[in-house]
Amino acid sequence: MLEISKLNKSFHKHSVLKDLDLKIEDGDFIYIHGINGSGKSTLFKLICHILEADTGCIVMDEDVHIGALIENPGFLENETLLFNLRFLASLKHHFDETHVARLCTLFQLDLYSPIKMKNYSLGMRQKAGIIQAIMENQNLILLDEPTRGLDFESVKIFCQLVNDLHEQGKTIIIAAHDYLTDIHYQTIYQLKNGQIIQDQDFKNHYSL
Repeated sequence: MLEISKLNKSFHKHSVLKDLDLKIEDGDFIYIHGINGSGKSTLFKLICHILEADTGCIVMDEDVHIGALIENPGFLENETLLFNLRFLASLKHHFDETHVARLCTLFQLDLYSPIKMKNYSLGMRQKAGIIQAIMENQNLILLDEPTRGLDFESVKIFCQLVNDLHEQGKTIIIAAHDYLTDIHYQTIYQLKNGQIIQDQDFKNHYSL
């Protein structure tokens, strides 16, 4: 599905990613952890072509449709949730209103609320960000700190949702500080010193 080779990215002469290699197969369910500034968000932005790499390459299958939540979700602040989600979906010409309304209900959001996005709380904005990342049947889902600002019940809903999406065949990569044991990850990586390595002992250490 996706192969990253010798990826390098620096900011103001500070190297964030160094010859990073990563191969993602269809149906992978991956957790990436790392300290602040380790490059998790940068990696996602490079995959989504929001940033350009200094060197290296990212090769992606033609049928990959990315859905992403990276850092703080941005919206048209003076518009409603419905307007924003419909606008975002219009970029790919695929807006299933019934499906989107169902996702909103799952997260206790009202798709038809007249409230403007500028009046949404952090948690409400985060829910909207999650919804836009999955609402178009995307087959590669990138979620950066997805539970930021969510209450306990919403975190439980999120865990069940991503598990269900993976069972449906979606490829999911979550980068976060919080390791949620209810999520059925297949592979765990650590991003450290610009490199990404499989962290086979992380789960065992976390459970101690």
